[in-house]
Amino acid sequence: MLAQLTVRNVVLIERLVLDLGPGFNAVTGETGAGKSMVVDALSLALGGRARPDLVRGGAGEAEVEALFELAPGSRAAAKLEAAGIPLERELVVRRVVQAEGRSRAYVNGRLCTAAQLADIAADLCDIASQHESVSLTDPSTHVEYLDAFGKLEAERARLAELVDALAEVARELEQAAAQERGRAEREDFLRWQLREIDELDPRDGEETELEHERARLRHAEKLQAATRRAAERLYEGESAICDELARLGAELDQAAGIDGSLAPLARAVESSRAELSDVARALSRYAEGVEASPERLAEVEDRSFRLQKLLRKHGPATSDLLSHRAAVARELASLASASDRVAELEAEKARRVAEAGAAARTLSRKRRDAAERLADAIGRELGQLGMGRARVVVDVSPSAGAGDTLLVDGARLSRTGIDRVEFLIAPNRGEEPRPLRRIASGGELSRALLALKRVLAEKGPVGTFVFDEVDAGVGGAIAEVIGRSIADIARHRQVVCITHLPQIAALADAHFVVDKHEARGRTSTSVRRLGSPERVEEIARMLGGIKVGDAARKAAAELLSQRG
Repeated sequence: MLAQLTVRNVVLIERLVLDLGPGFNAVTGETGAGKSMVVDALSLALGGRARPDLVRGGAGEAEVEALFELAPGSRAAAKLEAAGIPLERELVVRRVVQAEGRSRAYVNGRLCTAAQLADIAADLCDIASQHESVSLTDPSTHVEYLDAFGKLEAERARLAELVDALAEVARELEQAAAQERGRAEREDFLRWQLREIDELDPRDGEETELEHERARLRHAEKLQAATRRAAERLYEGESAICDELARLGAELDQAAGIDGSLAPLARAVESSRAELSDVARALSRYAEGVEASPERLAEVEDRSFRLQKLLRKHGPATSDLLSHRAAVARELASLASASDRVAELEAEKARRVAEAGAAARTLSRKRRDAAERLADAIGRELGQLGMGRARVVVDVSPSAGAGDTLLVDGARLSRTGIDRVEFLIAPNRGEEPRPLRRIASGGELSRALLALKRVLAEKGPVGTFVFDEVDAGVGGAIAEVIGRSIADIARHRQVVCITHLPQIAALADAHFVVDKHEARGRTSTSVRRLGSPERVEEIARMLGGIKVGDAARKAAAELLSQRG
């Protein structure tokens, strides 16, 4: 429901705050007062075309803000949630148009494109005028209205589940088939990779071991000489360090017999001698074990080269190389079963196509039955609205399909079925039915939309209907019928109606009047809500013209007394 509309600097409107209520809201005013500016402002907020001429003269920018109250679980709420836009129970839509024509759109404070705004707006408000309708003239929405009228939503939801499951199987089949088409070539490549790795048979961490061994082999003589000299200096040669430490230890032991405090130092010297003796023996063994082997060096360098070549492809470490080898082995095993998987998926796809196709055919048949009933109901409404010669067709035809789309009986299968639904109307006898958007007469379009909305008042996602002078070109009894029709719609949806007919305005739950006035050399338009006495005066003005007499006031009071 549209709770509030705030307008700043739009054409003649300097500032306007319109607080709307549920049910039937009528907006009246003298010709030229600017009633349609309210609709223009709302259209702008809902993603309509931003034109520089909408900006009030002398202002830098125009701004429109619409506050909607959304029902939990509504389609608009679901769209906002999917878009990541925060939402509780209220939605604020704001549109700013600069004097040079550039515009910005905001939804709950978040910047969005005009296209995104228009997509959300289609589920918020439907505007019917002699020039536009946001949703009912859009054929893409007609299947939803037909399904709602025929109570087919549950069957369509079930079909959507079947189509989603079918699409998932089709994707798996395409992947498996693509894998199968390149299977032989891929298998050869993977086997070559596996063979290359297995021939070398690397160990985890081997690259480090090889680097260390290569360094030892390349510098064997240098290492042998250094360790041998060290062993001799420590233990084996003349004046060896260990011999000197043994003598020092003995002397300290003797001294400790005189002063016991030297005993720990004597033991430390002996411990150092013993440790250095172990080091000398280890160095001696290392020197004996080091051997310059050109053959072994060549083997190590060759293996290191081959290992580095593999690591450049699949490394950088042997752990990564071994992980790659395991992945290659798994893929080879998967490819071996690819043929069987393709056959399984083809059978599964055929089964699901048959299941979804049967559901789509059943839904299509029920839609055709519902379409006849809906067309008759709309035709009857048009008859009451003074278009008794109009013929309505709810066209249910196969969806066009081509390429690799899923087809059922030559029609494209989608989540909504295999049908394209469109409302067609021939306003006059002898004419061929045409789409709503191609009806030439604005009055005929307005009444056609009113009839559709009367029949579908409880159906469809839109919460607010706006009628902009749908009563154009009618009067008398037809005007009252139109008013009753709008009032009936207002029992199910919020309605905002711009009207010049007192018979319609008198039926409203809330009545607003548009006034135009001049101040400081500027013309401005304002809107105010009428109380009961003011409402009698406005209805009387609509009945009697500029000069309002007692007779007009009496007639206005009688009209207002007939509400409900």
